[in-house]
Amino acid sequence: MRVDLEAVTALRFEDGTPVRAASAVAPLGDGLLVAQDDATVGCWLRPGTGAGTPVRLLPPVAGHDSFSTAQGTKHLKPDLEAAVAVALDDGPAVLLLGSGSTPARTRAVLMGLRDGSTWTLARDLSPLYARVTELLGLAPGQLNLEGACSLDGTLRWFHRGRPAAGLPSSSVDLDLAAVVATVAGRAEPADLQPTAVRRYELGVIGGVGLAVTDAVALPDGSLLVSAAAEDSPNAYDDGPVLGSALAVVHGDRVRAVAALPSVGGRVAKVEGLAVADWGPAGGRVVAVVDEDDPRAASPMLTLRVSL
Repeated sequence: MRVDLEAVTALRFEDGTPVRAASAVAPLGDGLLVAQDDATVGCWLRPGTGAGTPVRLLPPVAGHDSFSTAQGTKHLKPDLEAAVAVALDDGPAVLLLGSGSTPARTRAVLMGLRDGSTWTLARDLSPLYARVTELLGLAPGQLNLEGACSLDGTLRWFHRGRPAAGLPSSSVDLDLAAVVATVAGRAEPADLQPTAVRRYELGVIGGVGLAVTDAVALPDGSLLVSAAAEDSPNAYDDGPVLGSALAVVHGDRVRAVAALPSVGGRVAKVEGLAVADWGPAGGRVVAVVDEDDPRAASPMLTLRVSL
């Protein structure tokens, strides 16, 4: 397996401000929706526009729409880390999920299109996050759900973990339609039942284990996952990123791993993936990078994956 960098785009909104901390990406209509993990606003990228339209995902939190350590507001951020294309009432939508790494990060969002206009629904899923924590055997404060994908009607939801601390990346499965119905207010969070724990060993870079940051399903039923070797002290604080990679996974078996190329001499901490095209020999994916710097425009990468 080999990964080559074909293009890099600095993500910005229409007014020139940077898209901060890109943490997830999914198709929406004729474009892509990008989540910012430190903001309540997403970026809808449309073909031929050159810049993104801001779209509200959540109301302000304590009067804030962006969050940072410098502002003393990091503890308030909703931390939307996963995005999956779904449908509601036969219309296109995106399901976005908080990481669950603090009680403020247990909300889910549905954003969709109706007659050319966007709509948004949000709901707290605290009971579900508590069940996932218990199923994975984690202590309070260890949960960090950073990626998700749709696989034959199943939502596979990935806990990043901290391999260096003996906490491997893992995943649980949920009925995707049930999750969508719950966020839409048609079912109760307490009724959602996570199952099918899987654990993943992706290798080590610079003495730090690679941990899953996102996943997308491939036509043959395998998954393409992104991973970062980040030396973080816990599930809340950032750490130095020593390397990143893509891997092909089937079930919990890792079939292939390839290092990601650097971007501008820096490790590309990919946190969101979307498939552009795919065939038997590989294909092209779009990846968004979290720079862990609120002043920097998040890069969007076009990657050629050869199997």
